[in-house]
Amino acid sequence: MEFSERKYRSEETWAAVRRGWEQGQTAASLARRYDVGLANLWRRRAAEGWVRRRAPDPVPEPLEGWERYAERKLDEWDFNLTETRQVALKLAEAMAGGPLHEVPLWHLGFVLNWRAEHLNPETAARDRDWARRYGWTQRLWDETTGRLHPLGTLDRVTLEANAAAWREDVGLPEGAAPNHP
Repeated sequence: MEFSERKYRSEETWAAVRRGWEQGQTAASLARRYDVGLANLWRRRAAEGWVRRRAPDPVPEPLEGWERYAERKLDEWDFNLTETRQVALKLAEAMAGGPLHEVPLWHLGFVLNWRAEHLNPETAARDRDWARRYGWTQRLWDETTGRLHPLGTLDRVTLEANAAAWREDVGLPEGAAPNHP
């Protein structure tokens, strides 16, 4: 009866075997590559709790194909970039003391708050006079002190007064999610 000489492998070798197995390589291919016994590999795997990492799910190709998808995303990006810059220009003009009539509705509270904190009291008084034309905007100011409410309150008042516009902006059909906003 013939016995083969015992093989001793370094911890670095076993670490490489473990990495390979955890990354999805087969035990048989690793045993051949690193010249380790298959039974020893299985024993170590069980004793040390080796776990295969789950491969990430592949990204499904869009129905329209990658080229059309990329073109559509680029168009969306261009549109959003242009729109954001237009909003920024209107906000910058208003924050410099310009007219409020072109400020996008959802940014009105922010602009009024910024102007009240950074511009002169005459501008704040003009803002309040300008807002009188809209019934709901009177709720932006405290009735007793005449001061503008905090920004969070301004946003909430704007949202509540313009709930139908918000629902349309976010694409909520009539009757869906009736408690929002």
